[in-house]
Amino acid sequence: MKKIPSFKYLFGIADVIVLYVCFLFSAYILRINPNISLFDFITQSFSMSVAFFLLALTFIVIFQYNGLYRVNILITRAAHLAQILKAFYYGALSVILISLLIENYAFFNSKLLIFVFVLTSVPSLYIIRIELLRILFIQFSNTRFKRNVIIIGDGKSGKMLATKLMYENPIGLNILGFIDDEKEINEEIVIGKRIIGHTHHLKDMIEYYNVNELIVAVNYDDIERTLQLIDYCKSLNVNVRVSSEIFDVVTRTMETEKYFDVPVIDVSSRYNNSFTIAMKRSFDITISAFALIFFSPLMLIISFLIKISSPGPIFFIQKRIGKLGKEFKFYKFRSMVVLEGEDDYRKKEMINFIKDENNELKTKIINGDRVTWIGKLIRRTSMDELPQLLNVLKGDMSLVGPRPCLPYEYEIYDKWQKRRVTVVPGCTGVWQVWGRSSVSFKESVLLDLYYINNMSPWFDLQLMFQTIPAILSARGAK
Repeated sequence: MKKIPSFKYLFGIADVIVLYVCFLFSAYILRINPNISLFDFITQSFSMSVAFFLLALTFIVIFQYNGLYRVNILITRAAHLAQILKAFYYGALSVILISLLIENYAFFNSKLLIFVFVLTSVPSLYIIRIELLRILFIQFSNTRFKRNVIIIGDGKSGKMLATKLMYENPIGLNILGFIDDEKEINEEIVIGKRIIGHTHHLKDMIEYYNVNELIVAVNYDDIERTLQLIDYCKSLNVNVRVSSEIFDVVTRTMETEKYFDVPVIDVSSRYNNSFTIAMKRSFDITISAFALIFFSPLMLIISFLIKISSPGPIFFIQKRIGKLGKEFKFYKFRSMVVLEGEDDYRKKEMINFIKDENNELKTKIINGDRVTWIGKLIRRTSMDELPQLLNVLKGDMSLVGPRPCLPYEYEIYDKWQKRRVTVVPGCTGVWQVWGRSSVSFKESVLLDLYYINNMSPWFDLQLMFQTIPAILSARGAK
C-alpha cells in the first residue's frame, strides 16, 4: 500500500470537514421552517446528512483528479485557486444529482442548494486551503512535513532538482544524496550533494536515514534495466517516483506532480491486491451487463447495416493475447471488406511499427480502401468495439486496461514490453484516452506500464469518464 505523505491527509481531512459543513449550512439557510434549530434540523434529516457526507467524499475524488493534492499546486496561490474553481465546475453535477434525490424533503428548497453551497464553500476553501494550510505547509516543510529523499542516478532532472533545493525548499524535500553504481562513493554530483552509496546499500540506508521517498533519475538506454531498478525500489516499502527521459511520453500526455517544475511520475505500489482485483471484476460484470442491455437496440441496427454493406460475417473474431500470455477470442463488429491475404500485409506493417527504433511511425496500420461505409462510421465513433463487452462479461477483458495484442505481436515483444500482459487487457485505457494514434508503439507500452503501476478503482473511473470525450471528438480514430 502506498504511503501517503502526512500533509495530504491534513488537506484531505480539512476538505471533507469544510465541504460537509458548507452543505449542512447551505441546507439550513434554505430551510422552509425558520423556527427549527440547527440541531433538530440535522437530527430530523439524518439520511440527508449522510448524503451530504458522501457527497463531500465525492468532492475529494474530484479534487484528487484535478491535482489539488499535488505539491506544486498546493504551494502556488494562483494555480491553487484555479484548480479549486475547476473542481467545482465538475462537482456541480454531483450537487445537482443529490439535490434531486432529496428534493422531496420538506426541510429546504433544494433548487437553490447548489448556488448557496458554491457561494459558501469556495470562499471557505480559499481561506482554509490557500491562506491557512498552504502557509502552514510551507512553514513546516522542513520540520513536520519533511521527507527524506534519495536520488538514484545522476540524470539531468535529478541534478536540477537537487540544485534548486539548495536555494529554496518550500515542498519539504530533504535530499540526502545520490545513489549511482557507476560512480565512486563521496563523488560530488552537485554542490553539497554527493554519492552516498550504491544500489545494494539502499535497503540499509532507508532504515538508517528514515528515507520516505526515492526518486529514480536514471537515463539508461536499456529500458528493461530501468524497470528492474524501479521494481527493486518499489520492493523497499517507500514512495517511488521517476524523473527520467524514458518516461517523457507520460509527462507529455498527462498532468503529473512536479517538484520545482521537474515532472515526477508516481510509480509507488498502490492497490494491486486481491480486494481491488475482486472489486474491479465486480464492477466489470455489472457495467458490461447493463451496457449490453442498454446498447442492444443499437447493436442490432449496426449488425443489420454491416450485413447489407458487404458480404461477410457481422462479427470480426480474432485471437488476442490476454493476461499472462493466455490466448482468447476477441470480438469486434466487422468494419472492412473481407479480402484474402490482406492480413499478411498488415502483419508485415505491424511488425515494422513495433520494431521502429526511431519512433517515426505514429499511426495505426490501416488500409483505408477496405473500410466499408458503415465501417467508417462505427470506427470513427468506436462503436465497432461494443462486442468487446462480451469479452468483459466472460472475464477475458476488463473495461479498463492495456489493449490486447495479437499473438505474432507478442512473439516479437522485447522482455520489458511483455510486462503489459501482467494484468487483464481492457477496452479502454491510458493509451486510448491520452495517446490514441498519436504515439509510437514504444510510447504506448510505456503508457500502459504507467497504468499498471497506478491501477486503482479511482483511476479506472477517471479513464472511463475521459474515454467519452475522446470518442466524441474522434481523436486519433481511423
